[in-house]
Amino acid sequence: MLPGEQPPASGAEHPDHGSLDPADNRTRSSVITARAAHTFEPVGRSVAAARAFVRDTLQGWGFGDVVDDAVVLTSELVTNAVVHAGTAAEVVCLRSGDGVQIEVSDRYPEREIPLQSSGVAMGSPDREGGRGLQLCAALATRWGVEYSPAHKHVWFRLDLPERQVGTRTAGPSVSTELLPLADERVRVAVIQIDSEGAVSAWNDDAQELFGYPAKQIIGKPLTDYAAWPHTPGTSTGIAEALRLSRWEGSYGIRAADGRVVPVYASHLRVRDPQGEPSTVCLLVRDDERAVLATPQRGAAPESAHRADGQSTDPFETFIGSPAPDDLDGLLQRTVERSRDMLDGDAAFLLLATDDETELEVRATTGLPSARQRFARVPVDTGSGRYGTARMPAVHEDLSAVPGAVPLLNGTGMRSVVTVPLKVEGRLTGSLGVAAEGAGRYSNEEALRLQFAADRIALAVESARLGELERLRRGSLSFLVEASDLLAGTLDRDQTLALMAQMTVPTLATWCAVYTIADTASEPYLSYVLHEDEERIDGLKALLGRIDPPEPVPTPGARIWPAPARAAHEAALEASVRSLDDEPHHLGSGIGSTLTTAASVGGETVVLPLVARNRVIGMLVLGKPSEDHFRQENLELAEDLSRRAALALDNSRLYSERMAISQSLQRSLLPPDMPEVPGVEVEVIYRAAGEGNEVGGDFYDLFTIPDGAYGFAIGDVCGTGPEAAAVTGLARHALRLLAREGYSGPAVLERLNNAILDEGERSRFLTLLYGELRPQEDGSALLKVVCAGHPLPLRLRQDSSVEAAAEPQPLLGVMDDLELYEQTVRLEPGDVLLCVTDGITERREGSRMLGDDGLAEVLKGCTGLTAGAVAARVMRAVERFAADSPSDDMAILTMRVPEPQRN
Repeated sequence: MLPGEQPPASGAEHPDHGSLDPADNRTRSSVITARAAHTFEPVGRSVAAARAFVRDTLQGWGFGDVVDDAVVLTSELVTNAVVHAGTAAEVVCLRSGDGVQIEVSDRYPEREIPLQSSGVAMGSPDREGGRGLQLCAALATRWGVEYSPAHKHVWFRLDLPERQVGTRTAGPSVSTELLPLADERVRVAVIQIDSEGAVSAWNDDAQELFGYPAKQIIGKPLTDYAAWPHTPGTSTGIAEALRLSRWEGSYGIRAADGRVVPVYASHLRVRDPQGEPSTVCLLVRDDERAVLATPQRGAAPESAHRADGQSTDPFETFIGSPAPDDLDGLLQRTVERSRDMLDGDAAFLLLATDDETELEVRATTGLPSARQRFARVPVDTGSGRYGTARMPAVHEDLSAVPGAVPLLNGTGMRSVVTVPLKVEGRLTGSLGVAAEGAGRYSNEEALRLQFAADRIALAVESARLGELERLRRGSLSFLVEASDLLAGTLDRDQTLALMAQMTVPTLATWCAVYTIADTASEPYLSYVLHEDEERIDGLKALLGRIDPPEPVPTPGARIWPAPARAAHEAALEASVRSLDDEPHHLGSGIGSTLTTAASVGGETVVLPLVARNRVIGMLVLGKPSEDHFRQENLELAEDLSRRAALALDNSRLYSERMAISQSLQRSLLPPDMPEVPGVEVEVIYRAAGEGNEVGGDFYDLFTIPDGAYGFAIGDVCGTGPEAAAVTGLARHALRLLAREGYSGPAVLERLNNAILDEGERSRFLTLLYGELRPQEDGSALLKVVCAGHPLPLRLRQDSSVEAAAEPQPLLGVMDDLELYEQTVRLEPGDVLLCVTDGITERREGSRMLGDDGLAEVLKGCTGLTAGAVAARVMRAVERFAADSPSDDMAILTMRVPEPQRN
């Protein structure tokens, strides 16, 4: 929390949240049944690690309903500890039967968190610190703070929502003509699921209904074959339903022939004599669901009365009791009851967007739901009462007015009645019932359906707002983690991969990223990802055959029909070729083409990647055949695309800077080294730091007149462009002046003047310069000037080591220098070692290698070649300390070889 905020009085208790003592809170709540704890170091990456720890722990305990809130609160509290307070943070998760409690402790009690009752203002939620307590107050069931002289504990509790399991319903006696149609023999599939979620029993009726023999499916997870009817993350999924004590409802089973068979199921959780739990599932075809559940038919009465004379809720009269506690369950129950009430063949319910311009399909029965789910249609399709969803409408025969109800195009439905769902005069949705026969509905049915819609509109809107709140919290957690990941890399390829991996499969089935190098370049397909890795190559080939989307800077997602159209055309051409060549056999080619077509046959959207007012690419998201995006997911994808665009542009700028830096670095080093007759020469150069920033050390060896060779090794103060300028000046000036015939002192004096002429850009320079002349007797004569540089060391054949020059003033500091050169003769077998200060100043704690340590290393190199001497010195320097070098290092060795003996 922010410094300066006052702590509560010792032993204080928050009036809304109970005791500040977490142990006291645990005693009064429920028995702790599990505990998980972890300590995180005070580094930035610990925040993401803490979020992952809490998420994994709660999901492992089956507390998926509160995971998002817990992750958001933990993220803020751990950030306070490891980032703002700068201490380690201990996170403890405590499980009880009705909820979870999470405690975050740090070792900086001076950074206090004020309670709301203390009279201290909570501050703005947009400031850097202080948000953790506000989030606790907004999201947690209970929370509190405990202070001690050495620690501070912040805890919060999240109670699990009460989840009602499915129960059977019973309806009144009805006439024969109202009974549902069934086959000659009603088949009831009996399936048993073990504690791991795998099928352990599969009866004959299950084989007849779905086409799988028992030996093929036993041992495999039922989740692989279930087509669950609602969005993951917003309500109970198949895996959760199988763990409930009882559940009843509709979903689909993918049959052996590829069709999805709609079924009505009843699940019962049991345990065997050994105590192992399993789930028994009874399944019938959806149109035979009356075998397992018989909901009431007929009009919803204005009011109903129980046997004790008290009125019942009209909403419960229509929906049934208990009412589903999630939006998808409520909508599915609504369409099923609406269809039954009007004896229809299909029903659908659409929810309006916030601006009331479009309706999104959220629940259907009797229609291909996989194709229609989340499809969007306009609220107003034409003028007049029947062209808007804001008024009840009855269409006696859709064949006479094609397109009047876009949702029913191609479904075979002919008559339909639709009514609006309104809350306080605002359109929130539309409910419709359709039949295959014409003239089935009149205004009387419209009134009955409107009566039901009025009873459920408020409950639907309340559940929808609850779902949006859960999605918002999940989106917040998702964007927090996405921002952490994108900020953690400056590598372009890794940024592209992260962008795709964050969207697939969370937001889309497949993803493609196009990049634009500059305003004159065409979009380039840079990355493709599909949730099924085997389909990536086919998808990449398909996208490579079509023109990329237009780089439009307008924010928001726009539909891109080209991939679906190209996939459809490719599948059609492949099918025709296959029929012409092999009429009775589909080869692997056509199979792959059809698979790719199914992968991209749904909705495809494009989001621009805009950074620094320029479109740098496009993020393309796609769904499989006939599938659509949720508006909430598109809004989340738009938020992600803005963050990803900036990360991608940062990686581009960093890559360009790195390329320029490395190119400049290479230009400051000699392109090649001449061979010196009778002398071995070896150079090792290691640039320190990530990216090898320009500047620092340099070396050179070049020819000068009269058969001599100039050599130099130097070190410019600092790094960056200014140091690089001096480095380039020094290397090129040395070559120019030496080849004009100037002596060593004259060369360095003129170089000193040139450095001083640079003015504010000048940097001082240490430099060892010399001239090497091979002699006829096999020795080598050197004239050297050591201007402030580490002294060269001479290794004789007797293993003695001595300095080969005297120190003189460095360059770039004084105007008038009086330098002199010294003569050194290398006899056969002698070695001259020249290094920069990155070698001698290598440190490990308080120890430094130094000149004496380097001399000791050189003593052990007697008899080695110049290359071996340089390599041994470098190994010794690297082993001297465990840390990576913090300074550039250069080694120049020259050795006069001994004459070969016959």
